[in-house]
Amino acid sequence: MGTRTRAQRDAMTIEIGYALLSAAVLAGVTFAAITAPWLLASPGLGPAVLLAGGVPASVVFVLRVVHVLRGYRGAPGTRPGQPGRTSPGA
Repeated sequence: MGTRTRAQRDAMTIEIGYALLSAAVLAGVTFAAITAPWLLASPGLGPAVLLAGGVPASVVFVLRVVHVLRGYRGAPGTRPGQPGRTSPGA
């Protein structure tokens, strides 16, 4: 296992931060979309409503983080070129 450059570590840190932030936003939107009708109908949120909104929001959070991090390919400039090409302009 080789050592990573500073740029690679920084790129991974940014990618993890983006994954977590975008997942939190999507989970919040999911939770609000599910619980809003009950909140508008009655002033309190019961445990069943919190569960009904929390479970799908948690699933959305995990799926978003996995989706973003599985699509991550590394810092720009660290990917090998296409096989058979001798120069970037070829």
